[in-house]
Amino acid sequence: MTWRYRVPGRVELAGKHTDYAGGPSLTCATPFHMHAKAARLQEPLVRVHDQRSKRTMQVPLTVDATPSGPRSAVYPAAVARRIARDFRGARAGVEVTLGSTIPTSSGMSSSSALVITVAMAVFDANALWEAPEWAPVAADPLAFAQYCAAIESGAAWGPFAGDAGVGTRGGAQDHIAIVASETGTVGAYTYLPGRVMQRARWPDAWRIIVATSGVKATKTGNAMHAYNRVADSVRAMVGVWNADTGRSDATLAEALHSSPAAFEQLLTLAPRAASENVSADYLRARVAQYREETTVIVPQMLEAIGRADAKTVGDLMRRSQELAESTLQNQVPQTSWLAAHAREHGAVGATAFGAGFGGAVWALVMADDAERAAESWMRAFTAVDGGGGSRNVSARVMVPAAGAWRGVS
Repeated sequence: MTWRYRVPGRVELAGKHTDYAGGPSLTCATPFHMHAKAARLQEPLVRVHDQRSKRTMQVPLTVDATPSGPRSAVYPAAVARRIARDFRGARAGVEVTLGSTIPTSSGMSSSSALVITVAMAVFDANALWEAPEWAPVAADPLAFAQYCAAIESGAAWGPFAGDAGVGTRGGAQDHIAIVASETGTVGAYTYLPGRVMQRARWPDAWRIIVATSGVKATKTGNAMHAYNRVADSVRAMVGVWNADTGRSDATLAEALHSSPAAFEQLLTLAPRAASENVSADYLRARVAQYREETTVIVPQMLEAIGRADAKTVGDLMRRSQELAESTLQNQVPQTSWLAAHAREHGAVGATAFGAGFGGAVWALVMADDAERAAESWMRAFTAVDGGGGSRNVSARVMVPAAGAWRGVS
């Protein structure tokens, strides 16, 4: 038996650094995707042949699996460790042949797509969809996406305890967008736990340009630590709030909605949550950024897309980018340049997306001008000193695509 998969990348339209604090965010899947086929192995191994790099990643399907070979082997290893521990019957190995049209380290979550692809293959090879361990969460339509997010982040989820994980400590935004997106729509989701809030039809006359900056947005190494610093600053603030209120697991979203005065109360806690690496002023600004992103930018952008109001979407994109640069401080010169100059080449608006510290920018353009705008934008970008030059930069025109697919042949 051969299993086949199509697993897309994703674009975060709005909701910068919101998922690990409870959400919401606005996302869609891309037409750029991983395509794979998988077959069961008798040995307890996870073997992934990457057709793009011409390299093979192989790890044992054991609780102590360690990566070897390419750096990206850390992701199959994380899948193998977690599933081997969480499912007693997961002893059949799997061989995966993988291709991809998602630019690597571009901010479109190729690493999360890899985790999902490999996890689906191990689930299929071991019939884990029907396993007793899966039964408590099987009714949740977003269960598999959230489990894959827990594999990557190391978080506990459902009946499954946490572990070391790999990569950034996110809140399942990428995985839910990759798994749950629908063709021609954008989805608004909340997180911890993941829930579908609402979907909006993408206007026929609109296109998205995804421009890669040439600066890798990796989920390991220095970028991971920079991302986690931003995420952990929120957790520190909420930790103080939980201690004061007797809670143990409230998110920032729950804290902010606990009372009309909660925002001002959180600001007063900043000095107690501050550390050598994160100042009280940063924490106050961070909470304000989160509140504006979640209560203004995300809901208003969803409504504006639904009524095809491009001007409002463009204005909200500009404001989100301003907050990313001034408060999140997760931009690099290349993403800032792309966002600042997209309008000069025909875009209604542009803003960076994803974890930051590299990656990509998305721009809203009209369909009849999309290809020209993309070419003009990239030509100007690569001509600027430090704007990419010989680096791997590109601009791709797209509309929202379907989420992950699996089948048998």
